[in-house]
Amino acid sequence: MASTDKRKQSLYFPEAMLEEIQNEAARLDRSLSWIVQRCVKIGLSEIKKLPSVNDIGDDTPS
Repeated sequence: MASTDKRKQSLYFPEAMLEEIQNEAARLDRSLSWIVQRCVKIGLSEIKKLPSVNDIGDDTPS
């Protein structure tokens, strides 16, 4: 069985977003960590579609 990385990380969310996460955690009877991990797993493909700062053209003439 592969070991999992158990490092801790503090994340800070706006109050309204934290309340939504807490409500979903209660509704699904899951931890906040589980909810956030699932959101990342589900949404990562959409996030990867966003342009990186290196992809945005600058206004400097060539």
